[in-house]
Amino acid sequence: MNLERALYYKENMERLMRTERLFLNNPVLITGLGLAPIVVAATSLNNALILGLAVLLLLTPTRLLAAFLSRYSYMRFRGVVYTLSAALLYIPVYLIERAVFGVGLSMVGLYLPLLVVEPIIIKRYERPQLEPMGMALRKGIATTGGFLMALFLVATLREFLGAGSLFGHVLVKAAPFPLAGSTAGGFILVGLMAAFWRWLRNLFKKYVNMEAKREI
Repeated sequence: MNLERALYYKENMERLMRTERLFLNNPVLITGLGLAPIVVAATSLNNALILGLAVLLLLTPTRLLAAFLSRYSYMRFRGVVYTLSAALLYIPVYLIERAVFGVGLSMVGLYLPLLVVEPIIIKRYERPQLEPMGMALRKGIATTGGFLMALFLVATLREFLGAGSLFGHVLVKAAPFPLAGSTAGGFILVGLMAAFWRWLRNLFKKYVNMEAKREI
């Protein structure tokens, strides 16, 4: 790492810890958002595709629509605005999902419609400040990217450990950790991953500080 980059990370680390959504502040593994669909329904990569497409089509548009409508509503109704925005946009999202996956939607059960009230999509309403449209777009895309990365990482591990397969294709005859396919196993696996993720984040922070001092 060169001096310029090391100093940039060192000087902006606290801000990056709050705003960077892929690694330093992943919405699932660091913030703990979106756990319900990942822990319960993301047991395979096929399920992850269903959930991932829904979040991709729902999260950022909901944030944009709610940010716009919030300008014309009272603060006390902000939660209603975000939830109704998600519910309204869920209708075309569901039609797209049904056209793409058909009966496969039953594999994720009620966790697809429950995305309408999932905190990762509507949590922004808790902040009193109105969100500019540009910021809503940027943060929506960043949060979606962080969620999708965690979703597919968890689903890959759970399908391989729980069933010994990927996308339904058997790779090993005996599943390494069958419990991974259950809800309890999902909690255990996500908890271990979150702990490991935080350890990596702290390790990265220490590395940046060491590099900055060494280069100076």
